[in-house]
Amino acid sequence: MVAKPNKTAATTDSVDAFLATVTPQARSADAVALSELMARVSGEPARMWGPGIVGFGVRRYRYDSGREGEICKVGFSPRKGVFALYCVAGSAENNPKVAALGKVTAGKSCVYVKSLADIDPARLEALIAETLAAT
Repeated sequence: MVAKPNKTAATTDSVDAFLATVTPQARSADAVALSELMARVSGEPARMWGPGIVGFGVRRYRYDSGREGEICKVGFSPRKGVFALYCVAGSAENNPKVAALGKVTAGKSCVYVKSLADIDPARLEALIAETLAAT
């Protein structure tokens, strides 16, 4: 049996063109700021992963089932109403460093934030750096 390819794979789509579609202007500015921050901290260029994730770096993974693939080390998606930040090694739930960011909610491996004004940028940078070091 041939395994299905991953839905979220790196593409050659333009990150700048994607970020230009984010509205309203305040969210677009936050998306550009997140892209610049993650590029600076990771030392990696921004790259599209699937149709809606801006990612930095590449991490290989393998599940116990044998399924394996690649995903970005850190990234974000400007979803409707919130940014999904993929910047936490391990579980984001009940992580004191995630809670210290500010007004956020957390899933298993991502943090949701409505606006960058709601979080502490220095703590976000530290969390991104820690995640990169762990991957």
